[in-house]
Amino acid sequence: MSQRGPSIHEASRRANLKRLMDLGIDPWGSRFDGHQPIGRVRAMKDQIRYRLADGQELALPPLEGPQRVDYRQWKSQQGPGEEVGPKVRVAGRIVLQRPTGKLIFLNIRDWTGDIQIFVGQRQVGHHNWQIAECLDLGDIIGVDGRLGRTNTGELTVFAEELHFLCKTLEPPPEKYHGLTDPELRQRLRYLDLLYTEGVLETFLKRTRIVQAIRRVLDEQGYIEVEGPTLHTIAGGAAARPFITHHNALDIDLYLRIALELHLKRLLVGGIEKVYELGRVYRNEGISPRHNPEFTMLEVYQAYGDYHTMMDLAEQIVLGSLRAIQDDYCVQWGETVIDFTPPFARRTYDELFQEHTGITPSDSKAVADFASRIGLHPQGKHPDVIKSEIFEEVVEPKLIGPVFVIDYPAALCPLTKRKRDNPQIAERFELFVQGMEIANAYTELNDPDLQEELFRTQLEGLPEEESMARMDHDFLRALRNGMPPAGGLGIGVDRLVMLLTGSRSIRDVILFPLLRPEAGAK
Repeated sequence: MSQRGPSIHEASRRANLKRLMDLGIDPWGSRFDGHQPIGRVRAMKDQIRYRLADGQELALPPLEGPQRVDYRQWKSQQGPGEEVGPKVRVAGRIVLQRPTGKLIFLNIRDWTGDIQIFVGQRQVGHHNWQIAECLDLGDIIGVDGRLGRTNTGELTVFAEELHFLCKTLEPPPEKYHGLTDPELRQRLRYLDLLYTEGVLETFLKRTRIVQAIRRVLDEQGYIEVEGPTLHTIAGGAAARPFITHHNALDIDLYLRIALELHLKRLLVGGIEKVYELGRVYRNEGISPRHNPEFTMLEVYQAYGDYHTMMDLAEQIVLGSLRAIQDDYCVQWGETVIDFTPPFARRTYDELFQEHTGITPSDSKAVADFASRIGLHPQGKHPDVIKSEIFEEVVEPKLIGPVFVIDYPAALCPLTKRKRDNPQIAERFELFVQGMEIANAYTELNDPDLQEELFRTQLEGLPEEESMARMDHDFLRALRNGMPPAGGLGIGVDRLVMLLTGSRSIRDVILFPLLRPEAGAK
């Protein structure tokens, strides 16, 4: 089979690669110390001065905003002089290139911003000009020069020396017809980060959000741990696991679907405030709100309950929001989400009745309502039917943020019941824009009741969709005494989605799961 030949664009780039090598320049670059982030260099604009012939230095006039003036005209009014500015060293990728005879204007980009580079044949000398003639869009260069303004007022580094740092052999996407297909953007995330406006900033915000989550928890005395990702029993959530095989032990293992049961073991072991922020894996569908591999935060506090976790969840969300902006409002499509505290708190049953008009305790009316909206209640536990109706009818209307509290106990096998009503579990879920962001319980610590619930499958649910999987070692841990506790889980990807105004979970996961590329082996 014949191999693909180079395209015209690639051939031109390889020709420039050879020219660089003929000049004795390593086209793959080397260490480049002392360069300043472009964002920091741009912040040095006030250090630029206009020096008159008598040595007096003037501050530049406003070159942006409503007070902007024509810079060329302003200089002519001041009389003879020259612009002076600080020496800077920057590095970045070429994202715009405008050659004009003996001048070349470049825009380079690093992860803090863009800046214009002025390369003049006379100003940089013969050797540097030879380098400049080998430059292509996408190449990475370093520049030493003076920070100043062009006659049009554009903040610019006037190059004095060029440093070649990396050659690119493929052209970047076209400016207006490039990475528009969502799947292509996710598959070529490295190009998406480089050339799609706002993408890099979204992922930098994600990092700041994760840092803020840890900061809130660390400041309150929680200890971060790392639990196992391979489990012998897929427990702690209602989800299908991924299955793998350990050859030496000749046993099947499961990629974890939750963090819960191992963290509770640590409560038994005396770690009273504990959390893990890590990946979990669920062998389920892919959608704008679901990815089979995602990031989960789980937190447990001895001697707390679900009200403790409600307060903590609100603090985590607000701390995350403060890490990326100064106010409580986030633009979400055509609407605005207002995270001003305190968040609303509503019971499951009152929301169910409000949005369906059905009394939650009337099993027949609930089943009839389910049939009318196309659900199939036959053979299912009444609380399962209510849950399906709640997901279908109520959740999309929970614009939030709103804590939905006090769930039917039959849905929550790991949750403590309310003392005055054992049919209700001390559980909440936090909803925003119809999405569940957080889930929390007053944790069940009665080993006998826990074993009974493990043994009792919910009617109509197959085992792989139920949380009721028997974990004998976990029961043994409970028999050694787990203190009363509150537990909280937060879907980090969904939280990032909401706080950054992203409409798909795949837009906040750097490398979401994709089908194999056509023709790939």
